[in-house]
Parts: sequence; C-alpha cells; structure tokens
Amino acid sequence: MELLLFGFLVLIVGGAFWWWQKESAARRERELADAAAEARRWYERLGGQVLNLSGDAPAVRQALADASERYNAAGSQLEQARTVYQYRLARETALEGLMYARAARIALGLDPGPDLPPLAAAQGAGQLTERREVEVNGETFKAGPRPDDDTPYYYPGGRVQGRPVPAGWYSQPLWKPALAGAAGALGGLMIFNALFPPVYGYPGAGDATAGDAGADGDFGGDAGGDVGGDFGGGDFGADFGGFGDFGGF
Repeated sequence: MELLLFGFLVLIVGGAFWWWQKESAARRERELADAAAEARRWYERLGGQVLNLSGDAPAVRQALADASERYNAAGSQLEQARTVYQYRLARETALEGLMYARAARIALGLDPGPDLPPLAAAQGAGQLTERREVEVNGETFKAGPRPDDDTPYYYPGGRVQGRPVPAGWYSQPLWKPALAGAAGALGGLMIFNALFPPVYGYPGAGDATAGDAGADGDFGGDAGGDVGGDFGGGDFGADFGGFGDFGGF
C-alpha cells in the first residue's frame, strides 16, 4: 500500500514538473515573439522615415545620417538576435534612429509626429530648454533646444563617460570623440561641464530628477563613471560585437 501511494505521489510530482516546464517554455516563446515583433515594428517605422525624408540643410543632413546609421545597425542586430534582451537592444537602436528622424522633421519645419517612448540610455539626462554658449581653450561651443546654422548636430540625450548629457542641438558632435578614447573623453567632459554646470538643476536642462542626478548631487561625476544603466558598453559589445553606445554612436 505504501509503495502504491509513493508511486502515486511520484506521478503527481512528475506531472506537475512536466506541466511547469511546458508552461515556462511557452511563456519564454511568447516573450521572445513579442520582443521580436516590437523591435521589428519600430525598425520598419524607422525605415519609412529614412526613405521618405530628405533635405540640404546641415541640421537635416546630420540628423538623417544618424538615423540611417541606426537603421543599418538595428537591421544587423535583428538578424543576429536570438534572445529577448537582444531584441530589446535592436528596439532601442531603432528608437534612437527615430529620435534622429524626428529631429530631421523639426529641422525641416514639419510636424515631428507623435512622441516616442523614452530611450533607456537617455534616462535622467534631461532636455535643453534654453540656448547655451561657452568658450573653452579659446574655442566657442554652443547648444540649444532648436536647430540653427550654429548648432546642426542633434543628440537624443544619454551618458558620455558616465556624465548625463541632455538632448538638444550642438555646435559639434562632442559625444563622438568623447567616446573614442581617454584624451577625447576628458576634453568632451570638460566642454560638457562648462556648458552644463556639474550640479543638479543646471540651467537649460529640464526633466532631470534628483535621483538621476546622483545621491551626492554632482552631475559631473567621475570621467570613468558607472554607465550600468545604459544599454551600451560591455553587454552590448558581447552580444553584437559592439555597435557603440546607444547614447551616441
């Protein structure tokens, strides 16, 4: 009798375990399918923008060049994606491309269209609300909330060497050399700290929160600060061979 009861319990436990494994596998498949569909939806939307927008103004050309670069990168990521995380990375790249396409529409004087989901890499970076101009080592650098002849380079917001840099239009693509090496990083950080004083509540940037600014209130941070919140960096490189930081290719 005891042996029969034991066998019955084994069957129940085994059946429950089999059912749990089956449900878990089905849930993972649904999550993967949903992540893939979401990434492809934004990728296709970006493709439509890249194909249908054009213009000769420097601000338009720069924004569309970045949008096209993100479109190509997102397509490559989608081809390689095998996990939910990788599809989310592709979605983030496509969304960043759409941020650039939206900026191109603004520079063209067109309706920018509906708001886009926020970029994970831009969380806490804020957005420029007024024009800024500083001189560093005898060179003038400008930034503002709108494109013009002096500020043709758009940046969707993000972190450069751990420092929050707000979304807006810049006189130079400072985030690119800042990501290229130590010397460029230090120069870029010096300029950003001049444009945006490294304390919470710096003029010209809205939307930043005290929590995102850091517990000590210091927006400047260490040049080698933690970018763990970013989708860029080591994880990105490990999964896709390193297309660069989502915050600025």
